[in-house]
Amino acid sequence: MELIWKRKGQEAGGLVCREKNGVPFLSFPLLEACGGLVRHGFSTRLGGVSEGELSSMNLGFSRGDERERVLANYRRMAEALGLPAERMVLSQQSHTTHVREVTEEDAGCGIWKPSKYTDVDGLITNVRGLPLVTLYADCVPLYFVDPVHRAVGLSHSGWRGTVGRMGAVTLRAMGEAYGTRPEETLACIGPSICRDCYEVGPDVAEEFRAAFEGASGILLEGRRSGKFQLDLWEANRRILLEAGVKEDHMAVTDICTCCNPELLFSHRASGGRRGNLAAFLCLG
Repeated sequence: MELIWKRKGQEAGGLVCREKNGVPFLSFPLLEACGGLVRHGFSTRLGGVSEGELSSMNLGFSRGDERERVLANYRRMAEALGLPAERMVLSQQSHTTHVREVTEEDAGCGIWKPSKYTDVDGLITNVRGLPLVTLYADCVPLYFVDPVHRAVGLSHSGWRGTVGRMGAVTLRAMGEAYGTRPEETLACIGPSICRDCYEVGPDVAEEFRAAFEGASGILLEGRRSGKFQLDLWEANRRILLEAGVKEDHMAVTDICTCCNPELLFSHRASGGRRGNLAAFLCLG
């Protein structure tokens, strides 16, 4: 199927839409160029079996969907991406900057068996064939690939995670666990809400002013009095650059979840009546 995307014209975007067995997904050429080192993707809301406002590729267990439908959706995504479904490890997100090192013992946690952890927004591993999975509906997915030490990381960064510099926290965790160096790491900022769609109030604006030295270029005057437009893409790009990631080792989304509500789940666009998208990353 050919999908028509509304794009934001980011020069560093580079997202492409792939499809296998009727399941479309978004992919970064930067990571595809790694060859067999990693497999990755970002789901759309198409190609699954869920119904109604969750149709059809809902990957969240907390949205009121039937468990068997969600599991069927994971199987479909696994087949499309060439991943072992039964080994997928799901985060337990609560807008923290907590990062968990995933080991063989975690295989299947959060999807096929109960999690051994809570309040985890970032996952890292150097175990081959152990897919990391994080959930989204406007927040920012962060992908990390260390081709030198053969390790990967996948993190969820909403506005709270961005203020807490989740990208830098994840890189630091990978460095401590695997010897990862930011300048050798490939990093991608995935599909999420753009600044044109993300209106915030003065409390959130103040958090960003404090965290980003005034937040020039990140926080813009809103269209309504007392409101502001927040650019999470630019904030996370700066975090990664400041952490030491090279600009030519980075890709930034040009696809907004809120601008594409028929193709992607968006909390803002749907007023909260939606399913969950997922990011997938696996060391080959």
